[in-house]
Amino acid sequence: MPYVAMVAGESSGDMLAALLLNGLHAQWPQLQTAGIGGPQMQRLGFDAWWPHQKLSVHGFNWDTLRRYPEIVGIREQLRKRLLESKPSVFVGVDAPDFNLALEADLRLAGVPTVHYVCPSVWAWRPERMEKIRRSADHVLCIFPFEPELLQANGIAATFVGHPLANVIPIEPDRAAARRALGLQDEDEVVAILPGSRASEIKHLAQRFLQAAELIRRSRRRTRFVVPVVPGFRSALEALAASSGLGNSLQLLDGQSHRALAACDVVLLASGTATLEAALFKRPMVISYNQSWLSWKLMQRKRLQPWVGLPNILSREFVVPELLQNDATPERLAAEVLSWLDAAHTNPARLTQLHAKFVAMHQSLQCDTVTIANHVFQKILQS
Repeated sequence: MPYVAMVAGESSGDMLAALLLNGLHAQWPQLQTAGIGGPQMQRLGFDAWWPHQKLSVHGFNWDTLRRYPEIVGIREQLRKRLLESKPSVFVGVDAPDFNLALEADLRLAGVPTVHYVCPSVWAWRPERMEKIRRSADHVLCIFPFEPELLQANGIAATFVGHPLANVIPIEPDRAAARRALGLQDEDEVVAILPGSRASEIKHLAQRFLQAAELIRRSRRRTRFVVPVVPGFRSALEALAASSGLGNSLQLLDGQSHRALAACDVVLLASGTATLEAALFKRPMVISYNQSWLSWKLMQRKRLQPWVGLPNILSREFVVPELLQNDATPERLAAEVLSWLDAAHTNPARLTQLHAKFVAMHQSLQCDTVTIANHVFQKILQS
């Protein structure tokens, strides 16, 4: 019976790994899976030796430094455990800083390794290419341009499509999502997604809510919905209470996809959620803010002018990005209002964006499970 070890280090990785596990269990019903993962993986029988939140850090800041010894300790304990009872294959789901080093050690010991989601070597930190070559027997890529880049560097890779492109409908049902959230068809709705990491909540949540208050002053009937990632409810409740938004602000337990389907515009942190917003065909304003040191280090290794996935895939600024010092409540509010106004003053802008996002969606659709299963079959049978 195959035994697959996996590591998914944050909410988006938990989601991607769960989609992959669904296909693996269909192929091998008695499959054993264990490692580090989240609730979506655990619902499929995954044995989480550590919860995925243990690895959820971002950037170079005090929180990262404070937790570094714990994270290194977890990796060492996991490495020893996997070397003692070698899995049929190890799958590192994203989290490259944690997974690539672990994959390299396991591969040297004869454990086949798959890395799911190509690290963004095309955006920044190109020096990771050599590390990927040492670590992964195969890379499952979620963007169509990635396999050619990896193969040119001697790394076996397969485009499996983006799983979300098969989950999210081409034309989401806005009316049904609004009914589920208690919103009216005529409401003007802004979804606010400040991120899924503690550092993102710290640096973005308050300024996003300050921007929402500025928007509400201009448009009194605007409603705001904020999907809350588990673990951050109390922090966001405190910020919401002091925001002055009152009943116009609704905190949701998760339900990010429902919020994206229901809204008119999204204000969100750079990351996977920007692609989700594009797949829901929603105008958006992308933002990011981090510690001064993290920002300086990232800028030195950045290879292209965009950080949001819709802009990266389009190779142009199809939606605005307000980063670091530009991420002020005033500027964020102004860009959101510009999208809201476009429905009346410039509908062609919204039509063009919708067409771009439909084409993007279609380019990312593949039978992810079948293609990934073929890769795993070759690995497990070799």
